[in-house]
Amino acid sequence: MSTRRKARRPQSRSGRPRLLSEEVEARLVAASRTGVAVELASEMAGVSRSSFLAWMARGRAEVEAREGGADPNLDEEEYAALYEKVRTARATAAARAMMNIRRVADGGIVTKVTTRKFRDSVTGEIVEETVEDRTSPDWRADAWYLERQHREYYGKDAIVAVEITGLGNGPDDQPVDLSALAERLDRSLFAVEYPPELEDGSVVDAEVVDG
Repeated sequence: MSTRRKARRPQSRSGRPRLLSEEVEARLVAASRTGVAVELASEMAGVSRSSFLAWMARGRAEVEAREGGADPNLDEEEYAALYEKVRTARATAAARAMMNIRRVADGGIVTKVTTRKFRDSVTGEIVEETVEDRTSPDWRADAWYLERQHREYYGKDAIVAVEITGLGNGPDDQPVDLSALAERLDRSLFAVEYPPELEDGSVVDAEVVDG
């Protein structure tokens, strides 16, 4: 009979199996790099959402403490490393998504490539011709970006500041009906119908094709 012992899983100080293994960390980082929600990243790694958030909170606290000049806490090292890796992964996903949105706004994304061969009527040689279909610029992608990135100016709940000059500064000034002005502003500035794609928060799906 073999006397070889089975390898034991690393134990935490409480004696419980260590959940944040290298494999779990790799799965969390890989899932975060795709940009999925925290719940989905947790499911892909096989851990609970609360555990993932707790690890990230500990990592963030340790990173901020170090940035503030505190000495590193070696007991928090793995959580600090996880936090930094996940933060970088999610930033990468956001940058990639924004690149797609900008390309949709600018247009020119290749959607179809057609290649045909024909004989040149003058030279008699076989000529190959490639035609690419490209998207047109789409203002909705720009609107989506502005509404979310600069909500204070372009969001549907933005506050519009109106500067009114010439009130009571001279004999020729005419009285201003502020109530009527407010009503006109409400009709002209806020009667904007957003496309369904922007109302439900969905992102325009586009494929990035390297040129």
